[in-house]
Amino acid sequence: MANRTDPAAKSIRGTNPQNLVEKILRSKIYQNTYWKEQCFGLTAETLVDKAMELDHLGGTYGGNRKPTPFMCLVMKMLQIQPEKEIVIEFIKNEDYKYVRVLGAFYLRLTGTDVDVYRYLEPLYNDYRKLRRKLADGQFTLTHVDEVIDELLTKDYSCDIALPRVKRRWNLESLGSLEPRRSALEEDFEEEEEKEDNDQPADELEDRAYEKVNPSQNRDRDYDRDYDRDYDRDYERERGRGRDRDRDRDRDRDRERDRDRYRLREEKDYGREREGRERDRRDRDRDRGRRRSRSRSRSRSKDRKDYDGGDYRKRHARSSASPRRHGDGHEDDEPKKKKEKKEKKEKKDDGTDHPDPEIAEANKLRAALGLKPLKV
Repeated sequence: MANRTDPAAKSIRGTNPQNLVEKILRSKIYQNTYWKEQCFGLTAETLVDKAMELDHLGGTYGGNRKPTPFMCLVMKMLQIQPEKEIVIEFIKNEDYKYVRVLGAFYLRLTGTDVDVYRYLEPLYNDYRKLRRKLADGQFTLTHVDEVIDELLTKDYSCDIALPRVKRRWNLESLGSLEPRRSALEEDFEEEEEKEDNDQPADELEDRAYEKVNPSQNRDRDYDRDYDRDYDRDYERERGRGRDRDRDRDRDRDRERDRDRYRLREEKDYGREREGRERDRRDRDRDRGRRRSRSRSRSRSKDRKDYDGGDYRKRHARSSASPRRHGDGHEDDEPKKKKEKKEKKEKKDDGTDHPDPEIAEANKLRAALGLKPLKV
């Protein structure tokens, strides 16, 4: 029951007034010891005494985000919804600055746009110091006018999202508000009147002379206007020249960057081309080495096979005992035939070609069992 809104309270912006505070912050306030002990059973009359005891303002602080007493009292005002006259008295209170800030904060949450500007803007003239508790538990120094400016210009204050209000010039255009007048405007008017009254007699005579001779006054005004126009044209031309110099410097920087980038690209391309040529030379050198190595290996293999074959043939003929039939003419005839056949085979396999390269190639082809080259 202690956390319920007053049944006689009116809805603010179409909702329960306590809903203007976020649910998480609302639950933290309900669980806070200050709320349970100090804010229980408060009314609009007794709330003033608790507001006078405040010594700082703020939202939540610490690791578990405890609410400050200032925020608990704001929540209590939303719960009991005091009358508008009481809130205005809070704002007009000049003896207790935290009471004034409490009323201003509550009016910012619940008041209309016109009331917010009408009652909060005069507080810009209050420059008293305030203590504000930060989220880390430390205190900082601020002023009443700074808090009022935060309420009028920001969307978030003391960990509460403030309702949106219309801009002042929109209300002025609609006729809901009069144009704002500075508090120092009357002082300025008084100072101007004093200056007019304290003017020396020479200035009065000069003014009287100007009234008598209006032509000289017109000439003086013309000279002043001419000088002003000349200064304006000079400043304009100077600004144009400065812009031209800036554009020229920018173009020069672009050209320098473009040339530097082009040179870098050419160097990179030259390095890549040299690397490709070096790789190609290395590949050609390795290919030539492999080709010469394979060629020398095949030559040595063919020479060994050929020499070994002839050796085996000669060894076989020498070791075999000759057959002697009669006087030996019968054995000479098959030898001659074999020699003719071998000569014919040598001639046919192309190993006796006059070109040594073709002869070597034919030897390789003969070793592999291929037909000789006929060139």
